[in-house]
Amino acid sequence: MENFPLTLRSLFDRSQSLFAKKEVVSRTSSGIHRYTYADFGRRTKQLSSALQQLGVKPGDRVATFAWNHHWHLEAYFAIPCMGAVLHTVNIRLPLEHLVHILNHAEDRFLLVDETLLPIIERIQDQLTTIEGYIVMTDSQELPPTSLHPVYGYENILNSGDPQYAFIDSLNESAPAGLCYTSATTGKPKGVVYSHRGIYLHSLSIGLADTLGLSERDSVMPIVPMFHVNAWGLPFASVWFGSKQVLPGPAPTPDILLGLIADEKVTIAAGVPTVWTAALKAQEAINADISSLRAVVCGGSAAPRSLIESYEQRLQVPFYHAYGMTETCPLVTVARLKSYQEETSLDEQYDTRAAQGLLVPGLDMKIVGPRGEVAWDGKEMGEILLRGAWVATEYYKDERTQESFQDGWFYSGDIAVIDPEGFVKLVDRAKDLVKSGGEWISSLDLENSLMAHPNVFEACVVGIPHPKWEERPLAFVVLKDAALQAGDKADLLTFLTDKFAKWWIPDDVIFLHEIPRSSVGKFMKRELREQYQAYFTGN
Repeated sequence: MENFPLTLRSLFDRSQSLFAKKEVVSRTSSGIHRYTYADFGRRTKQLSSALQQLGVKPGDRVATFAWNHHWHLEAYFAIPCMGAVLHTVNIRLPLEHLVHILNHAEDRFLLVDETLLPIIERIQDQLTTIEGYIVMTDSQELPPTSLHPVYGYENILNSGDPQYAFIDSLNESAPAGLCYTSATTGKPKGVVYSHRGIYLHSLSIGLADTLGLSERDSVMPIVPMFHVNAWGLPFASVWFGSKQVLPGPAPTPDILLGLIADEKVTIAAGVPTVWTAALKAQEAINADISSLRAVVCGGSAAPRSLIESYEQRLQVPFYHAYGMTETCPLVTVARLKSYQEETSLDEQYDTRAAQGLLVPGLDMKIVGPRGEVAWDGKEMGEILLRGAWVATEYYKDERTQESFQDGWFYSGDIAVIDPEGFVKLVDRAKDLVKSGGEWISSLDLENSLMAHPNVFEACVVGIPHPKWEERPLAFVVLKDAALQAGDKADLLTFLTDKFAKWWIPDDVIFLHEIPRSSVGKFMKRELREQYQAYFTGN
């Protein structure tokens, strides 16, 4: 067989030869922008040419600091197809983390959204390698900014060659992308994605038993393009010729539902908090979302109650998935096997509330203190992974040895696996509640609490206890703020027939909102620190 290089250029070229008429719809701060894949291709080559004129060379890192829109999509291909490395930067990180990753990556240029200029202006004096800033705006006039030197995106595009020739000799093992973890502890860690890894990961998204992405789809990645490459959806969509709907800056649930209705979106992807908020908004505005064949949910575990709400109340299939920055990210998808569709509805929802089956192309084992765990759905262990799109190290980081050993990536996620091979996350290793020598899953408690009709969100953490080492403490946001703390006993009673007595949280604290990380995950560390003396009174 021919040793054919698996690079992003193949994805791009296919979109140009077969799907030139297909549409990309992009919401910007000034309105809705529409163009075809042919337009996208011409502008992408112009961007590559313009970056080369600015001095960008193969291997250089070029960063983006932007929302989901057509400018960002062009950068997704223009940068790696010229041999440089696309570094997508999380716009929600603390300033100190932004400074760290931009300097650590040694980015030469930064493409920054016009709406996000003030953030970069605050740290520009601390950036040691950036040689220029390119402002993503559809205006020919540059907005006022203290950044220097600064270029307008459309202006430099006009200087670029629409016939620019991408590198023929791209090595499939060469770096194409760079993402950093959101870092709930310590500094963010960089993960490099090769052309080959993204290519094979894109193939996996099109498999019928994963997301089944195809030319017929209208795809809306709500998950940010700065977060693990929007789960790879923009790359795969270009390759397969899917229509793309990019929701732009700070989209609200109403905006997202409007785009689904107007653009006949068939598949959309986001974290559980997005789908919880969209569910609430849909009940109020009743948008026409009948075009949806699936919503994809990942980033953190989705409660069974959320899955049931979408499928039973909105008649929208709900795909539960799992992955990490280090895995590009797709690892598992909760799709039933054919014969499992004959089981009871209750059993089906229990199965689909798990993280699902390992996708083809990866190897996995779940290892506990005594070795690989039994496939009994009970014995807990850490998920270990390896495969074509799993990282083998962190970028220039000594912490590599902690997570990558003997060819395996140690995920830090604790899970069980049932006899059918369905993986169910129990917790992050650091979030398990260790009480009286036994483990308690905060995720299981959270999911059960969120099934209560009065609960909007719930978070459970382990708090130091003088007798039991740790005890679970529940934090709850109620759907109706008028409900009183007297509902505490009702919530705890709600759990008693679902868990052993020693699993039940010792108390419930009602909050207006639960603190979240930059990618929408609960900030359990903050709650642990704030309430660490709750059971000791110190």
